[in-house]
Amino acid sequence: MLLIADLLARTAELRDWQVLTVLAFAGPPSGQVTAFEQAADALGIHPPVARASSDDAPAALGGPIDVHLVSDGASPEGGQNGLVTRVGAAHMGSAVSHDEAAKDLLARSRPNPLGIRLALMSVAYDQPADLTEDLLASAGETVAHWRRQLAEWAELPSRPMPARIAETAQAAFDDLDTRRALTLLRDLALDACVPTGAKFETFLYADRILGLELAREIGQPRD
Repeated sequence: MLLIADLLARTAELRDWQVLTVLAFAGPPSGQVTAFEQAADALGIHPPVARASSDDAPAALGGPIDVHLVSDGASPEGGQNGLVTRVGAAHMGSAVSHDEAAKDLLARSRPNPLGIRLALMSVAYDQPADLTEDLLASAGETVAHWRRQLAEWAELPSRPMPARIAETAQAAFDDLDTRRALTLLRDLALDACVPTGAKFETFLYADRILGLELAREIGQPRD
């Protein structure tokens, strides 16, 4: 759920909209909330500007909430107005608690925890995500591969994104369709008809929302 909030915020900010987020929870803060936020930080999720109980969330933001993100089957508490977006659950192995699940997932995804982020974005946000060992391994390899590609492409002349690609990417992000955006990148990387410089700019643009730190290896020594 925190990932979807991060993607929504990044998409809005790319349009120069001001975005304020609040992590709302039932009752007083708990160790579970702390575990969630620690895992979120490892996944490149921007921290909320406020943390509050569900009833106090509007006051924490200084006004009504426009979008509520809730677990599938749940409802926003406090009778607040606004768009309700339901987010599917992520199944993380055999851990028996949220705290253990977060720790287990991060441990299984070292040294590249952003592979978890990619794995989650490979599933529609309103569907449950089964994070298997194979899926996590494949996602981690993809992130590493894309970073190496961008480091290589950065050494060549840049080119603007083709209009059709820019429109497809924007439409995907407007619908929060990360699967479509990721498919676009995978196909683009293999498209010999698109100049390398245009691929580079497209990947950089998409990563402003995807948050995979794909430019991390630019300028770094390579084997």
